[in-house]
Amino acid sequence: MAGRIRVGIDVGGTFTHAVAINSEAMKLVGRVKVPTTHRAAEGVALGIIEALKKLLSEANIAPEDVGFIAHSTTQATNALLEGDVASVGIISMGAGLNAGIASGVSKLGKIELAPDKYLTTYHEFINSGKPITREMVTSAVDRLVKQGAKAIAVSEAFAVDDSKNEEFVVGIVREMNLPATAGHEVSQLYGYKVRTRTAVINASMLPKMIESADMTESSVRDAGITAPVMIMRSDGGVMDIAAMRKRPILTMLSGPAAGVAAAMMFLRISDGIFLEVGGTSTDISAISNGRAKIKSAEIGGHRVYMRTLDVRTVGVAGGSLPRVKDGKLFDIGPRSAHIAGLHYSSFEEPIPNATVKLIKPMADDPDDYVMIQDATGERKQCVTPTCASNLLNLVPEDNCAKGNLASVQSAMAALAAHVNSQPSEAATDMLRLAAKKCIPVVQALIKDHKLDPDLVNLIGGGGGAAAIVPFVAQEMNLRFQIAEHADVISAIGVGLALIRETIERQVVNPTDDDILRIRQEAHASVEKMGADPASIEVHIEIDTRTSVVRATACGATSMTKDSEVKQASNSEERKVLVAESMRVTAEQVKLDFDGKFFQVYSSDKVESRLMGLFKHHLRCVRVLDQAGGIRLQFRNAAFRDCTVDAADRTIGSLIEEFSEWGDAGKVIPDMVLLAGAKIIDLSGLLDSTQVLALARAEMESMPRDAQVVAIARLN
Repeated sequence: MAGRIRVGIDVGGTFTHAVAINSEAMKLVGRVKVPTTHRAAEGVALGIIEALKKLLSEANIAPEDVGFIAHSTTQATNALLEGDVASVGIISMGAGLNAGIASGVSKLGKIELAPDKYLTTYHEFINSGKPITREMVTSAVDRLVKQGAKAIAVSEAFAVDDSKNEEFVVGIVREMNLPATAGHEVSQLYGYKVRTRTAVINASMLPKMIESADMTESSVRDAGITAPVMIMRSDGGVMDIAAMRKRPILTMLSGPAAGVAAAMMFLRISDGIFLEVGGTSTDISAISNGRAKIKSAEIGGHRVYMRTLDVRTVGVAGGSLPRVKDGKLFDIGPRSAHIAGLHYSSFEEPIPNATVKLIKPMADDPDDYVMIQDATGERKQCVTPTCASNLLNLVPEDNCAKGNLASVQSAMAALAAHVNSQPSEAATDMLRLAAKKCIPVVQALIKDHKLDPDLVNLIGGGGGAAAIVPFVAQEMNLRFQIAEHADVISAIGVGLALIRETIERQVVNPTDDDILRIRQEAHASVEKMGADPASIEVHIEIDTRTSVVRATACGATSMTKDSEVKQASNSEERKVLVAESMRVTAEQVKLDFDGKFFQVYSSDKVESRLMGLFKHHLRCVRVLDQAGGIRLQFRNAAFRDCTVDAADRTIGSLIEEFSEWGDAGKVIPDMVLLAGAKIIDLSGLLDSTQVLALARAEMESMPRDAQVVAIARLN
């Protein structure tokens, strides 16, 4: 088992979970939890270390068995929310006519991070129109430090075109043993003020994040583990510690990102809405064709050059408390059992002759939250969506949320009596109130990311998933599933996440060479961090409005190739799975391509339009991997298989046949290739020459007679 164990550690608000995964069988072989150490002198790093030691001991894992270790962290997010960051000195630079403008826009003053939480900055300007000397830099740094700066951000106008001045200055600052960030290190996009702001916020996190990273890495090495230590990013991938030391800002929101990574890597969800349900809140995000949906980040209402998962949080979850006014249930949450210091009735012994008392969970809260107590007021519990779901038999038998039905019945009877209802009606009302907070967010994600509602499933993760997801799915008439090991799904996601990097450049009318150069830079970045070159996939996006070319590379370490997953199902089970996904019978499903790594299934459908006056013929397509998981779903698509030698002609003919003409000219279909073990996403490109150039680059190392499937997504 040497080197075959992947360790994932997820730092949550209350607990830090650690899991061990056998990468060959993709099975959980160990799991532990310890309290998250927010207030320890070592910060959350102490909890990470404690969880790791406990996991190795209890699961009997030898250090040499660990081939991969990664953790998420709340440190960056908490630092911003609490204003617990270092003050930053800004060294801005500019030359010629840009000097005055650069000096003015880089004076950022106090940056709001969260309500009433600010980052203090100080400012020095160096005119880069003449040679910059070491003395000029050290003098500027000394002045900033005297004012109170604990870290330095270096930013020059147009450094994305030539970064040598930023590199020179930041090198001197680091020689002075001060944490420092250069603007070109955090972004290669134009927009001097936004790039400077991003560099400043990144620099403010450096002292504590580097200290925490050093402590974690040292403890891992002391434990005898030689595997590289990775940190979860906010976009669902991981990066090595060297990358984190330069850009800790990328770890923001890494907790919610971990759950989505698990949905894609462990559950193998290709299209769906992922709801990670905790005790107090639910994080909701979208996945389409195996990719998590991403958005640009904001901090304190200000745009920064950073990409994060589009995670939307609602204040309702498995432990939310119901609220009563005028003898009626009218709301649930945002306060939870955890905040009120109460235990769920689901996990307690029944209270005889229980009654309701309305309370204030916190001093400034209204006194309309429900608590259950006995006649003496000594025994206290609460009813929550978890309790309601248990009463309505919505919690699976083997789920962590399965509770003591007798206790739930006693508590729910007390609530029902208080609101003049029946227990089952009160439970349904509670879940309906909770669902009403989640449903608009699910609908908005489907709309904003143009997801096909027919392909969307709800996937529940987190310990409270069974309390929320089944009822939301029932209300929306959607299919759902509760994740295996839902309560530690985020830790699993951390352990299985791919190494990831995104390279962005602003290029007006990019040529094929421009696109290939940016692609290669992204490919090289993840390879440098330890990704197996054979596993690396690069997705290119071109934003014509902003002239941004974005290359996102993902790759696995050599121990996590898909070929090692031993979960293949038989042909009949696959057909049934595909039929259920397409909402047709198994007899209507055809196996069109049966390759070494992928199978392609299809089914023909007829869709009525305009009150039945017109018929639209569709070809539904599903792509399954060798483990029997659906990797791609298409409501309507055309595809052809060929060899690498014939790929240019095949791709070109599909594009020509299915391109459409409109006011904007020729619009090509989104293209996807199945090439060897890779899924090559060529969607979002502007013309066939770009598609063909990238396809050639992706397939250049493949045998010329290797099989390829080209798929065109149709309307």
